[in-house]
Amino acid sequence: MYDFHTHTFLSDGVLSPIELIRRAHHIGYVAMAVTDHVGAGNLEQVLTTLIKDCAMASNRWDILALPGVEITHTPKEDIDLLAGEARRMGAKIVNVHGETVVEPVEPGTNLAAVNSANVDILAHPGLITLEEAKIASRNGVFLEVSARKGHGFANGHVVKTAQVAGTGMVLDSDAHAPEDLLTLEFATRVALGAGLDLAGAKSLLEDGPKDLLARLGRT
Repeated sequence: MYDFHTHTFLSDGVLSPIELIRRAHHIGYVAMAVTDHVGAGNLEQVLTTLIKDCAMASNRWDILALPGVEITHTPKEDIDLLAGEARRMGAKIVNVHGETVVEPVEPGTNLAAVNSANVDILAHPGLITLEEAKIASRNGVFLEVSARKGHGFANGHVVKTAQVAGTGMVLDSDAHAPEDLLTLEFATRVALGAGLDLAGAKSLLEDGPKDLLARLGRT
């Protein structure tokens, strides 16, 4: 299993980073990112902790743990700036909290994210437009199919739009607690529920993560 969107008690999750990684490793994860919510004020604090815990876990256990962030509910004009700062501070993956249908994300967030060279994943992008998805494809920004309750309401639209635009996709848990972590069975059901057939679901769960890791230089 691969998962590039998880949270700890550094933002609104319930576990410490090292415990979340250990629990993911125990159920068979081979690669994951810990991507706590950040804005300008807590960016450095979050990354300082995640870099240390992810390095320890990757060195001791058979799992690739990547320190990252999810830039969340920030002004759209500052997304690229914050993403660049996160890179300079050591983030190995940068997600942006997209325009999910269940939260009041500022309009224009999706467009700002897909236009940033420092962003890797646009998380739960909601009713993303075809033009935004095409920009994401050109810039190598992956769109997320979300296993999170509520955020997943638009998964079918995301998949269809990404397929038309030729945009890379990954399926993530957006885990906030250990019970949110993915199993292959549940992840497959989420992919099928988003309108993919079995072959498409297999590609989403296997090829999507490998393509993303290649973008990150981790293959």
